[in-house]
Amino acid sequence: GYRVSLQGSFFGHSRTYITFPEYSPRKHIKLDPPLNVQSNATASKCQIWWSVPKYLAEILQYELQYKEYSMSWEMALNKTVPSWLPELAIEASELRSGATYTARVRCKVSDNEDSYQSQWSEWSQTTVFQRADVPKLSEKILNTRTMQFLFISLSFTTLLYLCWNCKLSSRYAICRFLTSGQKVSPALTSPHQLLSFSHSIICTMGILR
Repeated sequence: GYRVSLQGSFFGHSRTYITFPEYSPRKHIKLDPPLNVQSNATASKCQIWWSVPKYLAEILQYELQYKEYSMSWEMALNKTVPSWLPELAIEASELRSGATYTARVRCKVSDNEDSYQSQWSEWSQTTVFQRADVPKLSEKILNTRTMQFLFISLSFTTLLYLCWNCKLSSRYAICRFLTSGQKVSPALTSPHQLLSFSHSIICTMGILR
């Protein structure tokens, strides 16, 4: 350790004001704040990461502070990073949909480290992020029902068209048979294809649900 004294001169007289008989620099460290704070927000979470010198990475702990952009830092929320890794995820449930946020980080030597001790660094530069809007459940249900309604309407219209076309084709074939004695085409008169198509529509409607 070191012996550190604070001395001064007053009206020509030297005086020692305070003395630290056992001063260890490694127990009184103040680090530089983390650098390159970045963020990536999705509908499910916001990932925030930063960088520190590699030789310090495994002995540091971090505190992250975030708030809505328009609020003051006195109203910010604090999160302690649970590991020495320089990153943290904020879950979407902690953020207001569509709101813009700003975050910053500070660091110090971990409390589990015996060889060194430090105070918190200054806060880092900020990063700005915005949670993506999440469609409401009612909107999702509405969109699904709309798609089902459109599909059913289209299928029903197609089915009516095929029935009408089959009916006209059958009449035309019968007329030809009566006038020329030709055989009626099975493709035009057999209801099997029409029933098969209807079954396919019903199965597809079940899948959409």
